[in-house]
Amino acid sequence: MPRIDPHAHSALSDGTDAPAELMAAAAAAGLDAVGLTDHDTFAGWDEAAGAVETTGVALIRGVEMSCAADGITVHLLGYLPDPDDPGLAAAFDETIRSRATRARRMVDALACDYPITWEQVVALAPSGGPVGRPHIADALVAVGAFPDRSSAFARALHPSGPYYVHHWAPTPVDAVRLLVAAGGVPVLAHPRARARQRLLPESVIDEMADAGLFGIERDHRDHGPADRADVDRIAARLGLRITGSSDYHGSGKPNRLGENLTEAAVIDEIAERGHLEVLHP
Repeated sequence: MPRIDPHAHSALSDGTDAPAELMAAAAAAGLDAVGLTDHDTFAGWDEAAGAVETTGVALIRGVEMSCAADGITVHLLGYLPDPDDPGLAAAFDETIRSRATRARRMVDALACDYPITWEQVVALAPSGGPVGRPHIADALVAVGAFPDRSSAFARALHPSGPYYVHHWAPTPVDAVRLLVAAGGVPVLAHPRARARQRLLPESVIDEMADAGLFGIERDHRDHGPADRADVDRIAARLGLRITGSSDYHGSGKPNRLGENLTEAAVIDEIAERGHLEVLHP
């Protein structure tokens, strides 16, 4: 049975591996295919595609769109969209601009209580890439305020905390429509990750399904058994496909490639629907 992990990040967003290094790590983990789904950018696709032949790992080109619904952060995976679609480009540009402004405001607030500076945070972000909470977390770890990214997110950077600042993002329903218009296949990421955020109301998932949502991520380390059962119930009610993944970030998070997988039949259906092809060795 093919081992397919369709949700992973490179250093072009908030991972720590270069795209080619991600492909090599996928090969070392025994994967047959991996999805590169950086946040609001396609920048890593070409480098990852160049490593398909040498690693023997198929590449599912994707993206993870940042969305927001009444102050609740939502992540929407989009598989095989047209990277030249103007609607997606405009949404990504606005999200990245807003995120940069928000990051600076968060650092300014944190600097009142922790010994970090904006320059330190920028130095930890990808060259020319977006600055986000993971890079702020890395700065907090570097100065010894927290032992790792996860603890920084759980405390200083948590959405319920005093330092958190919201940024602009499309609604999840609008994001589904943007991805579908760009020939992409939308999948809702970790919708029951209750430790990291308030849960998305099921009524919003209903609206996303009406707009063209294809699937929902069930098998994720942030979902316990009850959460996975809840995702199964929602998927069955709405006719959504089930996916599973690692949500790998390199050394930035404990998630390991291949710890959750997606069935080949689901990926085949994504490939049939998508604007692009899955790149095979």
